[in-house]
Amino acid sequence: MPHAAMSPNNVAVITGGASGLGLAAAMRFARLGMKVCIADLGTDRLAEAEAKIASVAPGGGADIMTTAVDVSRFEDVTGLELAVRERFGGADILMNNAGVQPGSETFGPLQNWQRVLGVNLWGVIHGSQAFAPGMIERGRPGLIINTGSKQGITTPPGDPAYNVSKAGVKAFTEALQHELRNAAGGRISAHLFIPGFVFTGLTAKGRTEKPAAAWTPEQTVDFMIERIDAGDFYILCPDNDVPRRLDERRILWAAGDIVENRPALSRWHPDFAEAFAAFVKKS
Repeated sequence: MPHAAMSPNNVAVITGGASGLGLAAAMRFARLGMKVCIADLGTDRLAEAEAKIASVAPGGGADIMTTAVDVSRFEDVTGLELAVRERFGGADILMNNAGVQPGSETFGPLQNWQRVLGVNLWGVIHGSQAFAPGMIERGRPGLIINTGSKQGITTPPGDPAYNVSKAGVKAFTEALQHELRNAAGGRISAHLFIPGFVFTGLTAKGRTEKPAAAWTPEQTVDFMIERIDAGDFYILCPDNDVPRRLDERRILWAAGDIVENRPALSRWHPDFAEAFAAFVKKS
Protein backbone atom coordinates (compact mmCIF):
# COMPACT_ATOMS: atom_id res chain seq x y z
CA MET A 1 0.00 0.00 0.00
CA PRO A 2 1.29 3.50 -0.78
CA HIS A 3 2.19 5.92 1.99
CA ALA A 4 -0.81 7.57 3.69
CA ALA A 5 0.03 10.89 2.03
CA MET A 6 -0.64 9.25 -1.35
CA SER A 7 -4.37 8.94 -0.71
CA PRO A 8 -7.29 9.93 -2.95
CA ASN A 9 -8.11 13.65 -2.84
CA ASN A 10 -4.78 14.51 -1.21
CA VAL A 11 -2.60 17.06 -2.98
CA ALA A 12 0.78 16.57 -4.66
CA VAL A 13 2.93 19.47 -5.87
CA ILE A 14 5.78 18.66 -8.24
CA THR A 15 8.36 21.10 -9.55
CA GLY A 16 9.89 20.22 -12.89
CA GLY A 17 6.63 18.38 -13.47
CA ALA A 18 6.18 18.90 -17.21
CA SER A 19 8.53 16.12 -18.28
CA GLY A 20 10.75 13.25 -17.18
CA LEU A 21 10.60 12.03 -13.60
CA GLY A 22 8.33 14.89 -12.55
CA LEU A 23 5.71 14.06 -15.15
CA ALA A 24 5.93 10.33 -14.38
CA ALA A 25 5.34 11.10 -10.69
CA ALA A 26 2.43 13.41 -11.53
CA MET A 27 0.82 10.69 -13.64
CA ARG A 28 1.30 8.13 -10.88
CA PHE A 29 -0.19 10.39 -8.20
CA ALA A 30 -3.12 11.31 -10.45
CA ARG A 31 -3.90 7.63 -11.03
CA LEU A 32 -4.05 7.24 -7.25
CA GLY A 33 -6.85 9.80 -7.23
CA MET A 34 -4.77 12.68 -5.94
CA LYS A 35 -5.08 16.30 -6.93
CA VAL A 36 -1.89 17.34 -8.70
CA CYS A 37 -0.12 20.64 -9.31
CA ILE A 38 2.87 20.73 -11.61
CA ALA A 39 5.21 23.72 -11.74
CA ASP A 40 7.64 24.22 -14.59
CA LEU A 41 8.63 26.65 -17.31
CA GLY A 42 7.19 26.78 -20.83
CA THR A 43 3.52 27.41 -21.56
CA ASP A 44 3.29 24.77 -24.27
CA ARG A 45 5.08 22.14 -22.18
CA LEU A 46 2.80 22.80 -19.22
CA ALA A 47 -0.34 22.61 -21.36
CA GLU A 48 0.74 19.33 -22.95
CA ALA A 49 1.59 17.82 -19.58
CA GLU A 50 -1.67 19.03 -18.05
CA ALA A 51 -3.65 17.24 -20.77
CA LYS A 52 -1.76 14.00 -20.16
CA ILE A 53 -2.26 14.10 -16.41
CA ALA A 54 -5.93 15.07 -16.68
CA SER A 55 -6.52 12.09 -18.98
CA VAL A 56 -5.69 9.65 -16.15
CA ALA A 57 -7.05 11.62 -13.18
CA PRO A 58 -10.43 10.36 -11.91
CA GLY A 59 -11.59 13.96 -11.59
CA GLY A 60 -10.16 15.03 -14.94
CA GLY A 61 -8.93 18.58 -15.39
CA ALA A 62 -10.69 19.79 -12.26
CA ASP A 63 -8.07 17.99 -10.16
CA ILE A 64 -5.05 19.29 -12.09
CA MET A 65 -3.38 22.69 -12.01
CA THR A 66 -0.24 24.01 -13.66
CA THR A 67 1.84 27.06 -12.83
CA ALA A 68 4.84 28.65 -14.53
CA VAL A 69 7.52 28.87 -11.85
CA ASP A 70 11.23 29.60 -11.77
CA VAL A 71 12.22 27.78 -8.59
CA SER A 72 15.43 29.80 -8.30
CA ARG A 73 13.20 32.78 -7.40
CA PHE A 74 11.77 32.51 -3.90
CA GLU A 75 8.89 34.84 -4.73
CA ASP A 76 7.83 32.46 -7.52
CA VAL A 77 7.80 29.52 -5.11
CA THR A 78 5.91 31.36 -2.38
CA GLY A 79 3.41 32.38 -5.05
CA LEU A 80 3.06 28.72 -6.01
CA GLU A 81 2.39 27.76 -2.38
CA LEU A 82 -0.31 30.42 -2.10
CA ALA A 83 -1.94 29.32 -5.38
CA VAL A 84 -2.04 25.68 -4.21
CA ARG A 85 -3.62 26.68 -0.90
CA GLU A 86 -6.24 28.77 -2.67
CA ARG A 87 -7.08 26.03 -5.19
CA PHE A 88 -6.69 22.82 -3.18
CA GLY A 89 -6.32 23.86 0.46
CA GLY A 90 -2.62 22.98 0.79
CA ALA A 91 -0.11 20.29 -0.07
CA ASP A 92 0.34 16.76 1.29
CA ILE A 93 3.27 15.86 -0.97
CA LEU A 94 5.96 18.23 -2.21
CA MET A 95 8.39 16.85 -4.76
CA ASN A 96 11.25 19.29 -5.29
CA ASN A 97 12.32 17.83 -8.61
CA ALA A 98 13.19 20.73 -10.93
CA GLY A 99 16.71 20.39 -12.28
CA VAL A 100 19.03 21.60 -15.02
CA GLN A 101 22.35 20.30 -16.28
CA PRO A 102 23.80 22.60 -18.96
CA GLY A 103 27.32 21.37 -18.28
CA SER A 104 30.03 23.16 -16.34
CA GLU A 105 33.76 23.52 -15.83
CA THR A 106 35.58 24.60 -12.70
CA PHE A 107 36.67 27.82 -14.37
CA GLY A 108 33.75 27.98 -16.79
CA PRO A 109 31.12 30.71 -17.17
CA LEU A 110 29.82 31.98 -13.85
CA GLN A 111 26.27 32.13 -15.19
CA ASN A 112 26.26 28.35 -15.67
CA TRP A 113 27.16 27.87 -12.01
CA GLN A 114 24.57 30.39 -10.89
CA ARG A 115 21.80 28.78 -12.93
CA VAL A 116 22.59 25.23 -11.83
CA LEU A 117 22.84 26.16 -8.16
CA GLY A 118 19.80 28.43 -8.43
CA VAL A 119 17.54 25.68 -9.78
CA ASN A 120 19.00 22.46 -8.41
CA LEU A 121 19.90 23.58 -4.88
CA TRP A 122 18.09 26.83 -4.14
CA GLY A 123 14.96 25.41 -5.78
CA VAL A 124 14.91 22.62 -3.20
CA ILE A 125 15.56 25.03 -0.33
CA HIS A 126 12.92 27.48 -1.59
CA GLY A 127 10.33 24.75 -2.02
CA SER A 128 10.93 23.29 1.42
CA GLN A 129 10.87 26.65 3.17
CA ALA A 130 7.75 27.80 1.34
CA PHE A 131 5.70 24.61 1.77
CA ALA A 132 6.88 22.79 4.92
CA PRO A 133 5.39 25.17 7.53
CA GLY A 134 1.92 24.87 6.00
CA MET A 135 2.25 21.12 5.62
CA ILE A 136 3.17 20.80 9.29
CA GLU A 137 0.32 23.06 10.32
CA ARG A 138 -2.20 20.88 8.44
CA GLY A 139 -1.35 18.06 10.86
CA ARG A 140 -1.68 15.39 8.18
CA PRO A 141 0.79 12.73 7.02
CA GLY A 142 3.00 14.33 4.41
CA LEU A 143 6.10 13.88 2.30
CA ILE A 144 8.83 16.15 1.02
CA ILE A 145 10.76 14.34 -1.71
CA ASN A 146 13.94 16.02 -2.93
CA THR A 147 15.55 14.79 -6.13
CA GLY A 148 19.27 14.32 -5.62
CA SER A 149 21.84 12.42 -7.65
CA LYS A 150 24.57 9.85 -7.23
CA GLN A 151 26.85 12.56 -8.60
CA GLY A 152 26.18 14.49 -5.40
CA ILE A 153 27.62 11.57 -3.39
CA THR A 154 30.55 10.26 -5.46
CA THR A 155 31.17 13.61 -7.24
CA PRO A 156 32.75 12.29 -10.47
CA PRO A 157 34.89 14.67 -12.52
CA GLY A 158 33.33 16.44 -15.49
CA ASP A 159 30.46 18.59 -14.20
CA PRO A 160 31.43 20.25 -10.92
CA ALA A 161 28.49 22.70 -10.71
CA TYR A 162 25.97 19.86 -10.97
CA ASN A 163 27.88 17.81 -8.38
CA VAL A 164 28.02 20.73 -5.96
CA SER A 165 24.29 21.38 -6.37
CA LYS A 166 23.33 17.77 -5.72
CA ALA A 167 25.78 17.40 -2.82
CA GLY A 168 24.01 20.40 -1.33
CA VAL A 169 20.61 18.76 -1.86
CA LYS A 170 21.85 15.70 0.05
CA ALA A 171 23.12 17.76 3.00
CA PHE A 172 20.01 19.95 3.08
CA THR A 173 17.60 17.00 2.93
CA GLU A 174 19.43 15.19 5.72
CA ALA A 175 19.13 18.30 7.90
CA LEU A 176 15.48 18.73 6.92
CA GLN A 177 14.57 15.17 7.85
CA HIS A 178 16.43 15.42 11.16
CA GLU A 179 14.44 18.54 12.03
CA LEU A 180 11.12 17.08 10.89
CA ARG A 181 11.50 13.84 12.83
CA ASN A 182 12.29 15.77 16.01
CA ALA A 183 9.37 18.18 15.65
CA ALA A 184 6.69 17.68 18.29
CA GLY A 185 3.76 15.84 16.75
CA GLY A 186 5.37 15.99 13.34
CA ARG A 187 3.80 13.84 10.64
CA ILE A 188 5.93 15.04 7.71
CA SER A 189 9.00 13.15 6.51
CA ALA A 190 11.66 14.16 4.02
CA HIS A 191 13.29 11.72 1.58
CA LEU A 192 16.34 11.94 -0.69
CA PHE A 193 15.44 10.52 -4.10
CA ILE A 194 18.61 9.29 -5.85
CA PRO A 195 17.79 8.09 -9.38
CA GLY A 196 20.09 5.87 -11.40
CA PHE A 197 20.42 6.20 -15.17
CA VAL A 198 16.96 7.32 -16.29
CA PHE A 199 16.08 8.11 -19.90
CA THR A 200 14.70 11.65 -19.77
CA GLY A 201 15.14 14.86 -21.71
CA LEU A 202 17.97 15.76 -19.34
CA THR A 203 19.91 12.58 -20.11
CA ALA A 204 18.88 11.86 -23.71
CA LYS A 205 21.65 14.00 -25.27
CA GLY A 206 20.13 13.73 -28.72
CA ARG A 207 19.10 10.08 -28.46
CA THR A 208 15.53 9.21 -29.38
CA GLU A 209 15.51 5.60 -28.13
CA LYS A 210 16.08 4.52 -24.54
CA PRO A 211 19.51 2.94 -24.01
CA ALA A 212 19.38 -0.62 -22.70
CA ALA A 213 21.17 0.45 -19.51
CA ALA A 214 18.57 3.05 -18.54
CA TRP A 215 15.34 2.76 -16.62
CA THR A 216 12.23 4.59 -17.72
CA PRO A 217 10.92 7.45 -15.58
CA GLU A 218 7.92 5.28 -14.74
CA GLN A 219 10.08 2.42 -13.44
CA THR A 220 12.06 4.86 -11.34
CA VAL A 221 8.99 6.52 -9.82
CA ASP A 222 7.45 3.14 -9.01
CA PHE A 223 10.68 2.21 -7.19
CA MET A 224 10.57 5.55 -5.34
CA ILE A 225 7.03 4.93 -4.12
CA GLU A 226 7.89 1.37 -3.07
CA ARG A 227 10.87 2.53 -1.01
CA ILE A 228 9.00 5.45 0.58
CA ASP A 229 6.36 2.96 1.70
CA ALA A 230 9.17 0.85 3.16
CA GLY A 231 10.38 3.88 5.14
CA ASP A 232 13.65 4.55 3.30
CA PHE A 233 15.18 8.00 3.61
CA TYR A 234 17.90 7.36 1.01
CA ILE A 235 16.04 6.10 -2.06
CA LEU A 236 19.03 4.73 -3.97
CA CYS A 237 17.73 3.56 -7.35
CA PRO A 238 19.40 0.91 -9.48
CA ASP A 239 19.08 0.74 -13.25
CA ASN A 240 19.65 -1.92 -15.91
CA ASP A 241 23.44 -1.48 -15.74
CA VAL A 242 24.27 -0.62 -12.13
CA PRO A 243 22.91 -2.84 -9.31
CA ARG A 244 22.69 -1.54 -5.76
CA ARG A 245 25.81 -3.42 -4.66
CA LEU A 246 27.97 -1.57 -7.19
CA ASP A 247 26.54 1.75 -6.04
CA GLU A 248 27.32 0.79 -2.45
CA ARG A 249 30.96 -0.03 -3.27
CA ARG A 250 31.40 3.23 -5.19
CA ILE A 251 29.91 5.23 -2.30
CA LEU A 252 32.06 3.44 0.27
CA TRP A 253 35.19 4.06 -1.80
CA ALA A 254 34.35 7.76 -2.09
CA ALA A 255 33.98 8.01 1.71
CA GLY A 256 37.23 6.08 2.06
CA ASP A 257 39.13 8.85 0.30
CA ILE A 258 38.74 10.88 3.51
CA VAL A 259 39.28 8.03 5.96
CA GLU A 260 42.29 6.63 4.10
CA ASN A 261 43.65 10.09 3.20
CA ARG A 262 43.78 9.22 -0.49
CA PRO A 263 43.95 11.83 -3.26
CA ALA A 264 40.66 13.55 -4.06
CA LEU A 265 38.53 11.52 -6.47
CA SER A 266 41.01 8.65 -6.26
CA ARG A 267 38.58 6.40 -8.09
CA TRP A 268 39.66 8.23 -11.25
CA HIS A 269 43.35 8.49 -10.26
CA PRO A 270 45.53 6.09 -12.29
CA ASP A 271 47.56 5.11 -9.23
CA PHE A 272 44.42 3.70 -7.58
CA ALA A 273 42.78 1.99 -10.56
CA GLU A 274 43.76 -1.53 -9.51
CA ALA A 275 42.90 -0.97 -5.87
CA PHE A 276 39.47 0.37 -6.77
CA ALA A 277 38.77 -2.55 -9.12
CA ALA A 278 39.74 -5.01 -6.38
CA PHE A 279 37.59 -3.14 -3.82
CA VAL A 280 34.53 -3.35 -6.08
CA LYS A 281 34.96 -7.12 -6.42
CA LYS A 282 34.98 -7.70 -2.65
CA SER A 283 31.79 -9.08 -1.16
